[in-house]
Amino acid sequence: MRKVQVRRPSFPQVPFNQSLGSPPGARFNVVCGDEGHWRSGMYTPPETSAAQLEELERHDCPELFLLVKGRLTLVVADGARTREIELHSGEPVLVTAPHSGYCPDGPGTGTAFVVERDSFETEYQRVQEWTSGNNDAPR
Repeated sequence: MRKVQVRRPSFPQVPFNQSLGSPPGARFNVVCGDEGHWRSGMYTPPETSAAQLEELERHDCPELFLLVKGRLTLVVADGARTREIELHSGEPVLVTAPHSGYCPDGPGTGTAFVVERDSFETEYQRVQEWTSGNNDAPR
């Protein structure tokens, strides 16, 4: 297992009251935030199936996903197994379990808008470690 700490401010300075854009090609691109409260970004995974996911991540706070375009499926640890949550336009999903995602129609073909805290800790482990029953996976 590895841990990563994100501390505020954890987002770029941006101009107000105009389009912020989002550079293509990154798995997660932090767009903006409100220091001490939240940050948001665009999530576009390159994987195309759950079998390609090597590890899952779990934050010490909830993370909100909202599908923006294409198709994107989240994979979450649920006890001794994983389950898939297909994102649907206009239906936010609040995630607390270890998770990752993939785009079933090809690398980078789906994008979700993500909102998370400005300061948090993330645990990363291989999928098999989260589902071995020793990690209290769902939160």
